[in-house]
Amino acid sequence: MTSPKEFSKVRYAYGVAAALLIGGSAFSLATGPVGAQVAQNAPAVMAPQGAPMSFADLAARLQPAVVNISTRQRVPVSRQQNDPLAEFLRRFGQPAPGGGGGGTGEAPSRTRETGSLGSGFFISADGYVVTNNHLIQGAGGTGTVDSVTVILTDRRELPARIIGRDQASDLALLKVEGANFPYVNWGDSQRARVGDWVLAIGNPYGLGGTVTSGIISALHRGITGAGAYDRYIQTDASINMGNSGGPMFDLNGNVIGVNSALISPTGASVGIGLAIPAELARPVIDSLRRGQRPQRGYLGIGLLPLDESSAAALGIAKDRGELVRSVVPGQPAQRAGLQQGDVILRVGGRPVTPDETASYLIANVTPGQRVPIEIIRDGRRQTVTATVAQRPTEEELARIGGATTPEGTPFDPNDRNQPAVPAGQALGLSLQPLTAEIAQAVNVPAGTRGMVVTNVDPNSDAAEKGIQRGDVIISINRQAVNSQAQVTAAVDAARRANRTAVLLLVRRAQLPELFIGIDLPPR
Repeated sequence: MTSPKEFSKVRYAYGVAAALLIGGSAFSLATGPVGAQVAQNAPAVMAPQGAPMSFADLAARLQPAVVNISTRQRVPVSRQQNDPLAEFLRRFGQPAPGGGGGGTGEAPSRTRETGSLGSGFFISADGYVVTNNHLIQGAGGTGTVDSVTVILTDRRELPARIIGRDQASDLALLKVEGANFPYVNWGDSQRARVGDWVLAIGNPYGLGGTVTSGIISALHRGITGAGAYDRYIQTDASINMGNSGGPMFDLNGNVIGVNSALISPTGASVGIGLAIPAELARPVIDSLRRGQRPQRGYLGIGLLPLDESSAAALGIAKDRGELVRSVVPGQPAQRAGLQQGDVILRVGGRPVTPDETASYLIANVTPGQRVPIEIIRDGRRQTVTATVAQRPTEEELARIGGATTPEGTPFDPNDRNQPAVPAGQALGLSLQPLTAEIAQAVNVPAGTRGMVVTNVDPNSDAAEKGIQRGDVIISINRQAVNSQAQVTAAVDAARRANRTAVLLLVRRAQLPELFIGIDLPPR
């Protein structure tokens, strides 16, 4: 999904915990393994606790199961990169030092070593380790690193194999050879409550064996507004870069989350750390351990949350439902009859809310299962039934989407005599019918119909929402508009229905079409 303000404004989640490019050896404050072949947090050795006077006993028992993750990878580097001599010689048609001649200045490629440090934890005595995918993913987001080393609290360094990884959930499973490793059990994150104490153990900034504590600040926290895994446990326990992949424990010593991200204007902890809940992480890890791809439902639709303006334009409550932005041809949603502009209210009888998004509900339907989907279309409620498919891989999704990067060129970038927005114009926009010549100039697909924006009132809600010159308005409240008269009629119809906003379907260059709610000014 894309924010309705994506054209002009981007909301940043600063400092998402990622691989650290720092060195240094790990050290441990923990005692040695206790009770081989028995989980460090087994009920027999972990009595339930209230808020403790000290976390020392709990930390000492859990720390041996938490490990540091160190990766290495060689990446190609141009020999002429930042080389002023090579640039000087190239200008005069001379080969660069070490080059192959021919006047091209080409030099043999070379590589440099890069690496990262993060965290992980044992989930079995025979050496299975959970961590984050982004720690072991290759440079540039493709493939994997060349080598992974697991560093134990006693400073032993063991080479690890990558058993499986899942980009969508940002989880990975590693394996080291050996036996009798101290390990921990999964807990029940669905029983976690805001205000509960939690403990985080990991490798922040390469400082191994670091223990931090805090409370659960929020549940079901979304940071991107999209996807089945945008549903985190938020904590004020210090989570920093390098904590990625480490465990979040409850006071019974059970793993209720995998620390994965932080939100910060500085890149360091400001008390907003995020962990993947165990309820989402455990099924993924179980699938990877069996050598299977995680099972997730898929319909083939793009979705948008309903902001206040979009909800007002449709005459429905805010934060109840999501708007179908696009429907992928040939996929389950299209076969079920879902259409662009439908509002999904319920999936399988469960309401769509900010805490349980349509993406989350669909992803948790077993592939092959038929599920009823309650929608609003043109003001009328109805139900369609879809047969949920298995979610494709990220590479397959990219091919299905097929969207190209837009150039976003305006139709006449040199025109400084843009027409003024007429006084009292309800949308704050000057519009004219889209012709074939203008369509080519604004780089929209051939055959697109609508009204092109020739100017935007800078004080209008349209400007605030990011609409700009060269955008094409395809429809207003799901009614196609190809003339100024149709625009006026659509706005007037919304006012007669006592709507305070209208819903525009907008196309910019080669970007997918986007619904944007625009507030109507008082008359």
